[in-house]
Amino acid sequence: MADDAYDWRFTEDLEEFLGCAGAFLRSEPARHTVQLTVAERLRSRAPGAFGEGTPYFGRLTDGGGNVRATVLRTPPHQLNLTAFGADDADALAARLAEDGRALPGAGGPAETAAVFAAAWERRTGATARLEVRQRLYRLGTLTPPEPAPPGSARVATPDDRELVARWYAAFCADVGERAGQDADRWAEDRLAYGGITLWETPDGAPVALASVTPEVAGQVRVATVYTPAPLRGRGYAGAVTTAVSRAAADSGAKEVLLFTDLSNPTSNGLYQRLGYRPVADFAVYALGDAAEET
Repeated sequence: MADDAYDWRFTEDLEEFLGCAGAFLRSEPARHTVQLTVAERLRSRAPGAFGEGTPYFGRLTDGGGNVRATVLRTPPHQLNLTAFGADDADALAARLAEDGRALPGAGGPAETAAVFAAAWERRTGATARLEVRQRLYRLGTLTPPEPAPPGSARVATPDDRELVARWYAAFCADVGERAGQDADRWAEDRLAYGGITLWETPDGAPVALASVTPEVAGQVRVATVYTPAPLRGRGYAGAVTTAVSRAAADSGAKEVLLFTDLSNPTSNGLYQRLGYRPVADFAVYALGDAAEET
């Protein structure tokens, strides 16, 4: 294979990246959901929407100039990968190391993430550790839980910002995830496009939350789902997930997606009972210190 097949090209210009790689990303919206969603939010929101640091984007082309793989990073988040092989992973690790880019982690399709983590170790001497195993699901036939808990869903408003921010911070603490964005900013961003739904008891008390990403390339992804610990086990998570899933499907989305942590059998079982079906496995690796971020 020609050397230029391994030539990863990087840019900090989102429009340049999408002009070259947009068709590739849209060719498989489900498998590329993270990059599609992140790119769309970067287009529509001010700098800082994903935290500190300058986002950057990479693409790999074949001999005919067609994009066949992409990566992106919005610091402080990890590098996100689409699918590619071991040789491409090694070339990517070499290029990033040569450019002096530090990486806290990398995530993507399970096999790709594994070969990139191994390549990063070889190229930098850092230590890679499997952090999260995920499964991507796609909604088939929505099957609401029976019996449903008492109450109803409503789209959150700016008046709910304090509650939403507090629950987001609690969610991050519960799952051991570092919040890449200030909780108030996270809540404000999602409330602005109606991306938060609350489940309320008949007396109007909020008991669970679910967020969704904006529609892009025909797909919507259910993201954060949270119930405060004292209220768990009552069906609220299933009810609010059903509500946002139905709303996304009714809005015309061709695919309704979500990721689960494979170490959590409760959530995996719940979403499958609701009608979600496996698409592919993904993984996130924590990467040890290498060079300083440029």
